[in-house]
Amino acid sequence: MTQELPLGRHVDYPREYDPALLFPIARALGRSQIGLSDGALPFVGLDRWHAYELSWLDARGKPHMATATLTVPADSPHLIESKSLKLYLNSYNASRFDDAETVRARIAADLSQAAGAGVEVAFGLPPMRDSAAESLDGLEVAIDDYGPPNAAHLAADPAMVVEETLSSALLKSNCPVTGQPDWARVDIAYRGPRLDRAGLLRYLVSFRDHAEFHEQCVERIFADLLRAAAPQALSVEARYTRRGGLDINPWRATAGFSRPAAQRDERQ
Repeated sequence: MTQELPLGRHVDYPREYDPALLFPIARALGRSQIGLSDGALPFVGLDRWHAYELSWLDARGKPHMATATLTVPADSPHLIESKSLKLYLNSYNASRFDDAETVRARIAADLSQAAGAGVEVAFGLPPMRDSAAESLDGLEVAIDDYGPPNAAHLAADPAMVVEETLSSALLKSNCPVTGQPDWARVDIAYRGPRLDRAGLLRYLVSFRDHAEFHEQCVERIFADLLRAAAPQALSVEARYTRRGGLDINPWRATAGFSRPAAQRDERQ
């Protein structure tokens, strides 16, 4: 699969609008590796993309600039590979469109076709993050495990049931094609046996040398927490830093969680 990806090899800059640049990847490929089946997913969720570099020409040839928020449902058959999305959006740069709504509708239609489900597209970006989550990053712990992801670090106390949101900005993984680092803040909201904080931080750091797409990392974290702690309710959201004018924010949760407020991290 990776040999076919535009990521990690020279690709000519697109000269005109071209939806064929989008490269969908079957979600089932990554899910099978962590024991998940598309037919019985234990979560609901979405992948929210922020696009900072969107431009096109109007009917007179005058450039227009915009930002956009793209929302892909987690139950779509395909995720969209990030560099292909960047190239696709860049293909608008030298193409003429009648108005901004035509551009927005065209992007939504093309992404929906690639993902295999309806994708929401709106101009603009959400506000900066405002969260009362408790950070794990100040814990004084010794860590020497940087991969592969090690769920053995996770532990929970069934005698103490809590409802809380924990956060860490220390999540790092690597692109499975180029090996380039991906950085993120992850928020974990749950109701259930109290998670051991030191163990949770060690677990998150164990992604540090791991190669996996953003969406798959979040689904792995969700699945490991569900198995290790058996919470009554669980939500995992990661806000990855920008690369190539795009950042991605996958969210997975047990049924009943409301969609989290669209927000950006201070590093985004």
